[in-house]
Amino acid sequence: MKKLLNLLKKIDDNLVHFFLLLYIVIVPLLPKFPLQHVEYTYIKIRYDDLVPIVIGFVFFIQWLRRKIRLNTKFLIPVIFFWGAVFLSFAYGAYIQNTVVVHNVGLLHSLRRIQYMAIFFIASSAVVSEKNFLQYLRVYLGTLFVVCVYALGQKFLAFPSIQSMNPAYVDGRLLTLNPEDRVNSTFGGHFDLAAYLTFSMPIILGFFFYTKKKRYFLLFLLSLLVLLYTTARSSFGGYLVSITAFLLFLRKFKLYALIIVLTAILLLITGDMTKRFQQMFQVKTVFVNSKTGQENIDQLITVKKLPAGGLKVPLSKKSIAVDPAKIRQIALEQAIDEAKRKGKAVNMIEIQKRADYISQFIKPERTVLCDISCATRLQLEWPRAIGAFLYNPILGTGASSITEATDNDFLRWLGEFGLLGFSIFVFLLASLVRYVNKAARASTGEMRYIYYAFSFGVLALLVNGLYIDVFEASKVAYNFWLVAGLYVGLIGLQSNPVKKYEKRKTK
Repeated sequence: MKKLLNLLKKIDDNLVHFFLLLYIVIVPLLPKFPLQHVEYTYIKIRYDDLVPIVIGFVFFIQWLRRKIRLNTKFLIPVIFFWGAVFLSFAYGAYIQNTVVVHNVGLLHSLRRIQYMAIFFIASSAVVSEKNFLQYLRVYLGTLFVVCVYALGQKFLAFPSIQSMNPAYVDGRLLTLNPEDRVNSTFGGHFDLAAYLTFSMPIILGFFFYTKKKRYFLLFLLSLLVLLYTTARSSFGGYLVSITAFLLFLRKFKLYALIIVLTAILLLITGDMTKRFQQMFQVKTVFVNSKTGQENIDQLITVKKLPAGGLKVPLSKKSIAVDPAKIRQIALEQAIDEAKRKGKAVNMIEIQKRADYISQFIKPERTVLCDISCATRLQLEWPRAIGAFLYNPILGTGASSITEATDNDFLRWLGEFGLLGFSIFVFLLASLVRYVNKAARASTGEMRYIYYAFSFGVLALLVNGLYIDVFEASKVAYNFWLVAGLYVGLIGLQSNPVKKYEKRKTK
């Protein structure tokens, strides 16, 4: 009986520790099965969203019972950021009427608290360096499973659950086609790619710390999966962060090896290379000089990303085109015109109209960026900039510029204005500075793990130029988790940081 009581006491004393281990494993591995639809959107609350709530409740109870202390490092800037978010929401919802659906705006605002709360739980749970390394090993072990599952999707028909496409957010199990991009247990390939790019410097840091080859193999496995996501922005983040990390550490030989291996894997997989080749396409655009209507000469297939509407003319000179092609374009425009006016399609009248339109159709040879790039440049980014200009201080409130902006910096400015943007950037900069101080103060191999975090953040920031990475749930949960683990460890070893600061002032 005494042994049982001792066991129960030990479990009780370490309850947050056990739940945090479960959190590290469950959040990345639990597929995004839908739980509750969010009205007026195609978004659904999912079962993995419950995990932070459960661990938050456990932590709160244990904190009330004084079984765990609350690490308050960075609590003030985080609270200020949350305050800025809710101030922007309240002003947008009730004064300038830019948050149309208040419940959705409130949910988007609360999500910021949900994402970041794990930071304080993780930083409070770290009680020793051994404890920190245990959490990090479990994190990397979970990453290994995520990568294996992604390859299973590519080659073994493992099921996929998508949350990026409104047609598939109901949680149906899909089998990927050969040309589809892997997403593993994440809701989309962009989320998985961002998670990988953030984690890859940490894998290398752990490799330098342990000198164990299995971590380098994990790095290569992550790189392979990253290439199969074909997420160009994440690949750019990977190149920038890994280059900066290895050159900063003067690991020139290893850097050369990784670049060679990256090039080989690029050629073997081929998916990422094709994706970059499709970013800018030379096409013939047929322009109706009278109405301005444009038709792009392209064959749209699932294997090729179509060109968007943003064009740069190569030459103003007319080009020779088969008259039958111009006739076909004119016929399509005549049919579209009749449908817009609500007229019944009479082929004799349509033919006459097409004859008239043909004289205005002029072919142009142009460079077009793909539809992904064009959507950002023509729609999403101008919309965010417009929201910022509408209210530069507070923005227009959470959810006011729809679910995606595909640029985190513009999203922060558009939704939260300079106030929220400045606080969040200050918070990220303070985190990196705090960890870097610990890295400079460390004389052992641990400094590699410290520096790895900063370059992981760099990867996310580069990625954030093209994707809303800090709003992607699984990415945000894991980022704030890892950030909390680092801050928790440094808080235990605050003397090295203080020694560095003293040494710097001498």
